[in-house]
Amino acid sequence: MMMMSKNNMTIKVTPPTEGLFDLMIFARHADSQDPYNWVCSYQIQCLQPRNGEKLPENPFHFWGFHQKVRDFGIKESSHKGELLVAPEGTLLLTLQTSRPLLATYELINKDLDAALSKKCLAAQAEEEKLSCHVLCPFQGYYRLSVFVKDLEGSTFRNAANFLIRCLRPINQNELFPSGLSMHCGSGISSTSCGLSSPSHSSPIISTKLGKCNITFHAPADIEVTASLSKDKVINAKYPLERYVLVTHLRAKVSVCVVLPESGVYKVGLFGRSKDHKDFAHVCDYVIRCFSDPSWPPFPRVYSLWSRGCVLLEPRTGVLQEQSWVRFRIKVPKAHQAVVLGQEKTVLQQTPNMVWEGDVFTGAAGTRVKLAAKFSQHCSSLEVILAFEVGGGSPASPGCSG
Repeated sequence: MMMMSKNNMTIKVTPPTEGLFDLMIFARHADSQDPYNWVCSYQIQCLQPRNGEKLPENPFHFWGFHQKVRDFGIKESSHKGELLVAPEGTLLLTLQTSRPLLATYELINKDLDAALSKKCLAAQAEEEKLSCHVLCPFQGYYRLSVFVKDLEGSTFRNAANFLIRCLRPINQNELFPSGLSMHCGSGISSTSCGLSSPSHSSPIISTKLGKCNITFHAPADIEVTASLSKDKVINAKYPLERYVLVTHLRAKVSVCVVLPESGVYKVGLFGRSKDHKDFAHVCDYVIRCFSDPSWPPFPRVYSLWSRGCVLLEPRTGVLQEQSWVRFRIKVPKAHQAVVLGQEKTVLQQTPNMVWEGDVFTGAAGTRVKLAAKFSQHCSSLEVILAFEVGGGSPASPGCSG
């Protein structure tokens, strides 16, 4: 193991067997592309070899930080030295930076294939900090390589290679979901999109209740949408998109998530401004829940669900059959709001601009739609939300706020 600093080099040697070994050292100037020149040799006599697991392959030759790591923009690390220990199979590496950087990571272990390796890493890039959450599904040694570049840079450069020793591996069912981007949690990407003051700064959200509410302050010209995914869905009765509800308030956006079953989920946030037609990826969050939740979905959302629309009641998209349900909703610019189900119910607007009324759900299997009229001179109604009427016990009230 060779460790480099600006003016020093340290080599740790572990001979594989008893006997006499030659250690030859080659060097060149740090900025040179010329071949390495032999500078000195040592003879090492091993009387008793150390029995232990072989270290992971390292094509970058050095361990720890690159000797020019400060030029790359990295000031210091949360871990000193080249060996990091993960006693329970988890590790958080943070790097303080002198300027905004982007980073990618590579985790190598003899039992870890490329697909599984990607589910072991969650990366976060902030203005002055890079973070990497690492999960180790096997006992033994790992190589964690860090590659960084400036925001406008074209290529990532290897800045560090850490040796991780995992004492007790994590359950493979608790690994991160597939498809995480290099922007997990709040940071450079969310800030550049205009989102600020996040409710959750860490990219990993653990919940025992099986629900959470992610909020950002957002300017009026930014629209946000969200997706929910899970590598293996077992018991969810509805598409996972029904378990996310995005609400745009005056200066805030709220992403409410309820979970249909236990496991590890990815929440992807996407944003666009008034000048852009397409949504662009902003960041990802990981939601972990192992308490066996079974929340019902939200109602189906249509395109007219926009800034200022707030669903107060009911917060679930599955209504109890043959029952009266209180509807309360804010719909800006609406001249009339009605609920279309077994019969038509015209909602009344209160002084605080909430449309409300009591609706009879009817028989199981009925579709109940919330619709609005946005012009006094137009008789047509535009559907905003759709609910299902189900049988059995009353649905749980869902996530508030």
